[in-house]
Amino acid sequence: MSCREGLMSPQTETKANVGFEAGVKDYKLTYYTPEYETKDSDILAAFRVTPQLGVPPEEAGAAVAVESSTGTWTTVWTDGLTSLDRYKGRCYHIEPVPGDPDQYICYVAYPLDLFEEGSVTNMFTSIVGNVFGFKALRALRLEDLRIP
Repeated sequence: MSCREGLMSPQTETKANVGFEAGVKDYKLTYYTPEYETKDSDILAAFRVTPQLGVPPEEAGAAVAVESSTGTWTTVWTDGLTSLDRYKGRCYHIEPVPGDPDQYICYVAYPLDLFEEGSVTNMFTSIVGNVFGFKALRALRLEDLRIP
């Protein structure tokens, strides 16, 4: 998996009231960061993604990042107590799958601090847990994973 060079983006606010026909919130503003420079301590995942009709690939990649890291379906009172920028997953690169115009490889970086130390179960529950039932996607497959 290759890393994309760039600087870390500033934290932005997700527009929760904006959505797509597939029922997806507009996560791209916060979780799609193509300028993000991955760190040696990041867990890197490559997902093969088939978005629902009408969902742009950047939004689908961002949806995978949010759903498999810090996102939730409701407002949580502790949101203001922790740094989203420190713990969020980031979709940092998307490329089309050659020969299949409906599929993309979305690269997501997860900060190591997001997961309980020494718990592979916790890490896999987050990365490959309920994100596979996310309605923004027609199909999702974990293709590759790099654990530091």
